[in-house]
Amino acid sequence: MGIEPIGIVTIALGLYCMALGQDATIKAFVMLTLLGAAAAFVVGSSSIQPAHLFLLFVALAAMRNKRPQALFDAIQFGRPGFWLACLVLYGVLSAYFLPRLFADATFIVPLGVSDRPLTGGVVPLGPISSNLTQAVYLAADLVCFMLIVAVGSTMEGYRAIVIGLIAYAAFNVLFALIDVVTGAIGGQEILQFIRNAQYTFHDNDTVNGFKRIVGSWPEASAFAGTTLGAFGFTSTMWLCQRYSSWTGPLAIMSLVLIIACTSSTGLVAAPVCLAIFYGTAVLRSGVGHNSSNSAAVVVLGPPLALLAILIVVLQDDVFNAIHSYVDLLVFSKSTSSSALERGFWNTSGLQNFFDTYGLGAGLGTARTSSFPVAVLSNVGIPGALFMLLFAVTALGPGRHAPKSFVADIRCAARNGCLCLLAGSVVAGPTVDLGLLFFILAGLAASRPAPVEVMGAPFIPLYQGAIPSEPRSLVGQP
Repeated sequence: MGIEPIGIVTIALGLYCMALGQDATIKAFVMLTLLGAAAAFVVGSSSIQPAHLFLLFVALAAMRNKRPQALFDAIQFGRPGFWLACLVLYGVLSAYFLPRLFADATFIVPLGVSDRPLTGGVVPLGPISSNLTQAVYLAADLVCFMLIVAVGSTMEGYRAIVIGLIAYAAFNVLFALIDVVTGAIGGQEILQFIRNAQYTFHDNDTVNGFKRIVGSWPEASAFAGTTLGAFGFTSTMWLCQRYSSWTGPLAIMSLVLIIACTSSTGLVAAPVCLAIFYGTAVLRSGVGHNSSNSAAVVVLGPPLALLAILIVVLQDDVFNAIHSYVDLLVFSKSTSSSALERGFWNTSGLQNFFDTYGLGAGLGTARTSSFPVAVLSNVGIPGALFMLLFAVTALGPGRHAPKSFVADIRCAARNGCLCLLAGSVVAGPTVDLGLLFFILAGLAASRPAPVEVMGAPFIPLYQGAIPSEPRSLVGQP
């Protein structure tokens, strides 16, 4: 095991944030999840990302702020954390037992390193290296979710998570712009300090002469997938008129980068995210408080979209350029060797599901190219059921007053999760959806306590007067 320079920086940052307090620690953690191509530690062929290392400092900060009870409240029966814990438990058990129980019963496209030689891209089912690493990642997702719910149990912590997510979206755009500029001037080595993980990198790939935008991620598909979540969160925040001066521009820039990064994942999932955005606007529109942005989108959205379509259709040069771009990334790619390979992965994954009688081949065993197929092939029907119950309970309707601060943030976090899921359905290789998904899900599932604001001092005018009760008020940003 070796520590990387960015690992030393992460530890130093953790100690510094611990001195500043819980809010600084949670903001730093959310932003560190952006470093998807970085490794703080290298253990053999595996990498420990800075955000996973920083979970330790978030846990210490939560404990120091006397939030251990909130941690365990998150996994009470019937709550989202309980179902996620069930998924983790089944996943860990399946990772050890199922590859041995169903050994040689089916052929898998291995996610990790197998001790069997590859034949036609597949090996007989058996234990592989990624059984352990995927179990660790899924356990880290559970810890992340519990910590977010614990920190979000106070209004101060809740706001700190929100600010961290806005900063995440901003730095994601910044890294993308740096990636574009350094690619244009031949200075890609500037970002090599955050591209040290044990992954296969595609940071210098081009499509028709255009550099594929990867930002702080190993490849364009990963960048587009996470940017979908940033767009879902910031665009909904703008609709709700929360931190609009930041969230509006960030949503627009995120959408532009999703389309321009030359990723078929982003291009296919973007219309789904725009549909979620417009549907949210329809539900929020009206003449009441914080509804003007939503009403403007509902009224102006269709005519502006129609105008844009007319301009594209009537301008041959524009139409040909857009048609060529979409055809290259979507239509023609469906017959490319990469698409055929990914289709083979999904077909093999579904066969693994049936060959193991719906129990799955074991967490981290089979490689696929779609999140639903990954769940079925690796953890089977039990894992799919636990994941569905977690999603429904974490992202379902809340109990907060409509258009309140908490209700708006919950809606933004839910839309961010849905946009991430849209990208994962297109190209999700594993059961692990990433820390950003569980940060957003934890924010959606949080129940921040209202801020207690004492009334004005009460001066009794006669003996026996009853002092006034404190009023409960949820602060506005």
